[in-house]
Amino acid sequence: MKAYAPDAIRNVAILGHTGAGKTTIAEAALNICGITSRFGKVDEGNTVSDYDPEEIKRKISISASLIPIEWKSSKINFIDTPGFFDFAGEVRQALAVADLALIVINAKSGIEVGTEKAWDYATEAGLPKMIFINNMDDENVDFDALITSLNEKFGKSIAPIQAPIKEGGKFVGYANALKREGRKYGAKGVEACPIPADLNDEVEHLHDMIKEAVAETDENLMEKFFDGEDFTVEEMQNGLKAGLVDASVTPVVVGAALHSMGVGVLMDYLVDLCPSASVHKPLPAKDAKTEEAAQLPCKEDGPFVAFVFKTIADSFGRQSVFRVISGTLKKETPLYNASKDSTEKIAQLFVLRGKEQIAVNELKAGDIGAIPKLANTSTSDTLCTKEKPYIIQEINFPQPLYSMGIVPKNKGDEDKISQGIAKFLEEDKTIKFQVNSETKQSVISGLGDGHLDVLVNKMKTRNKVEVELTPLVVPYREMIKGKSDVQGRHKKQSGGSGQFGDVKMKFEPSGDLTQPYVFEQQIFGGSVPRNFWPAVEKGIRESCKTGPLAGYPVVGLKAILYDGSYHAVDSNELSFNLAAQLAFKDGFMKAKPVILEPIMKVEIYVPDEYTGDIMGDISKRGGRVLGMTKTGARQQISAQVPHSKMTSYSIDLRSITQGRGDYTMEFDQYEEAPAEEAARVIEARKKE
Repeated sequence: MKAYAPDAIRNVAILGHTGAGKTTIAEAALNICGITSRFGKVDEGNTVSDYDPEEIKRKISISASLIPIEWKSSKINFIDTPGFFDFAGEVRQALAVADLALIVINAKSGIEVGTEKAWDYATEAGLPKMIFINNMDDENVDFDALITSLNEKFGKSIAPIQAPIKEGGKFVGYANALKREGRKYGAKGVEACPIPADLNDEVEHLHDMIKEAVAETDENLMEKFFDGEDFTVEEMQNGLKAGLVDASVTPVVVGAALHSMGVGVLMDYLVDLCPSASVHKPLPAKDAKTEEAAQLPCKEDGPFVAFVFKTIADSFGRQSVFRVISGTLKKETPLYNASKDSTEKIAQLFVLRGKEQIAVNELKAGDIGAIPKLANTSTSDTLCTKEKPYIIQEINFPQPLYSMGIVPKNKGDEDKISQGIAKFLEEDKTIKFQVNSETKQSVISGLGDGHLDVLVNKMKTRNKVEVELTPLVVPYREMIKGKSDVQGRHKKQSGGSGQFGDVKMKFEPSGDLTQPYVFEQQIFGGSVPRNFWPAVEKGIRESCKTGPLAGYPVVGLKAILYDGSYHAVDSNELSFNLAAQLAFKDGFMKAKPVILEPIMKVEIYVPDEYTGDIMGDISKRGGRVLGMTKTGARQQISAQVPHSKMTSYSIDLRSITQGRGDYTMEFDQYEEAPAEEAARVIEARKKE
């Protein structure tokens, strides 16, 4: 594959709801270009894009896949992204390096949650958008209603440039509303045909919609629009180009990708109308030496800078996938990782097409490639030269909030789990793994149950280790609400020197839940010698690690040593340590002990129509709403909710809002658990 200049490159992220036909579009493009002799189908598990065993088994995309196409002296790098919400991190990666978001809609289903998500993701990334309405061959498609719903949902930027032509109820071609010309799909490709008479009014309506959309791009066009003048085809095409660059116009085209209808025309539009890599909005960057903000235009004669947006660590090896932001990369180019302050060597330079590796000699600014076996490079790192080092802003990934415990099915496989997960952490930045120092539980976090289920299956197939997911252990605490005055006496005599320690202590709340305990001594007259005081405190410190109520750590305790006795021969540090532990256990249980539960600070973002359901659900979980703020088209609901009621909230929120809601969560404080919850926790610990 030859090296293409930036103005001949189009980087197109394919987005949309699961099942809309994103992967099928990529397959049709491959087939039309003659790259594949057989049209791959998702249901048959033989597509170029979805090659991972989990993708083949589930019949969905799990990872963003690169499909480069050479078309009309240009190169289109399609990036096929997952539609399932648990793999939103892959979408973020693709959008970080794309020049255009191609949003695919299933004509029969219309606007779905995944459509809205795709639009929001692309808008957030500041990318131009084009819509491809797929499955136009379905007999029940209402094109007019679909265009109306697009206008209502996404505004007047919607510019349908095609209307479907049907004969006998079958989709056979389209009317170009821009040029007012008909086209029919035939054995030799697209052929000219007259526009059916019953479609003329529809075409004029769409023509007017395009005019209104492109009028916003130019003052002269706006003046002509208000004067009721028509635009020339050239003016409309230029308006579409300008509107695409600033994302103010969203062209809409139609097709049936499974039958290769409309995909060739789509690629024509991508080349003729859509922004090339050369006009890509510069990514936020800084000079690594001066820390000053930097602008890196997409020019092949600029300083070499590449941004690693994806890491593949599968059975084919470890590969760093990048976009050349500036300059030209050759196999002999010395690499410097400015993010890690380390040097790297290029062994091979590839272009990826699914799992296929296509060797190339160079890649120019705007193009996408891969380098295998880089030692210190990971996702979001910047590769450049040491003479002119730059750092690109990292990708903002969704926060993994769905957490489960992970344990091996077979004893002795703990190390295999850690080794396997280490590779997944390289590949997927929306996975987090930690061993909780308090609960000792190994915890894996992701974006949902489907996300973790895929990981479990990959652990089995890739790493040959079987694991189970277990409920998350919530880190409760114990404290006292009252006061007590007790004696702890340890005495042991078994011949020879014995053990003797005697303490009298008071216990009460300290008022500080951030510390396990506060220790004071109020000894008068030497009833407990000074050299034993540290042993008494050590006994309290050790006791606070495991509370007597349910075995959870103790917080907010004040322990006062005020009296006791000792034996000149038998007393020692161990004796007073044990005496303090006895006093602690007795005194704690006599001072109104309670269970404390962790309370999380939650920010929930939902469309207006779900606010009532969300607030009602928060109340059912024992939480409280703190406030509500309008943020763009959604409401931000601030709340405090017990951690134990939030462990599956990723799934529950998706169900309540049909996938339209998002949230963030962090620890806020500890509060006394309701009596019913405390009783449940204590009983559960007894069983453990």
